[in-house]
Amino acid sequence: MSLRKWILSILAISFAIICILLGAWQIRRLWARERANDDLAARRLAPEVELDSLPRDTAAAHFRRVHLRGSYDHEHEIIYTLRGRNGSPGVNILTPLLRNGKDTVVLVNRGWVYSADGTTIDLQPWKEADTLNGRGFVETFPTQGPFPPPNSSTSPSAPPRVDQAPLDEGPHRMYAIQWFSFAAISIIGLVLFIRRT
Repeated sequence: MSLRKWILSILAISFAIICILLGAWQIRRLWARERANDDLAARRLAPEVELDSLPRDTAAAHFRRVHLRGSYDHEHEIIYTLRGRNGSPGVNILTPLLRNGKDTVVLVNRGWVYSADGTTIDLQPWKEADTLNGRGFVETFPTQGPFPPPNSSTSPSAPPRVDQAPLDEGPHRMYAIQWFSFAAISIIGLVLFIRRT
């Protein structure tokens, strides 16, 4: 073989190896996602429990269904900014819940509200009953602000509740197929090139 064919062969084989490695990496990510989905699905399907019976480790409690009772502290609500929903900008309203006979509060994500700038709303139209006896699921939030103060918005309806994240496999399977296809194209192309020249 000529030097040119050797160089092209080395490049094509190297490219194919890199693509195979990237495809294998996507397969590993797919398997990890499937394991995580199985774990979250088991939590979602587990019986509803009182919040205090969950593990203190929030990672182990994430997405568990819980029953909550208490009084909302509307005076200390937090605007969780830059929360998109179906392509629209908005915020989530996080309201502290003072629990009966407990010395801790729980932040309740009461739902999403449209906000043109994704940071400000008027909280008054979104005030709900002062007490809660309801169900939800455990969610984790960032613990660092700053959280901007509320401002203007005028929609009169109750905020849509936050849905649980979908348990899909993500794009990893398709990415793996693409990488393996690139590897195959590289090798097939090399073989055809060598045969025709």
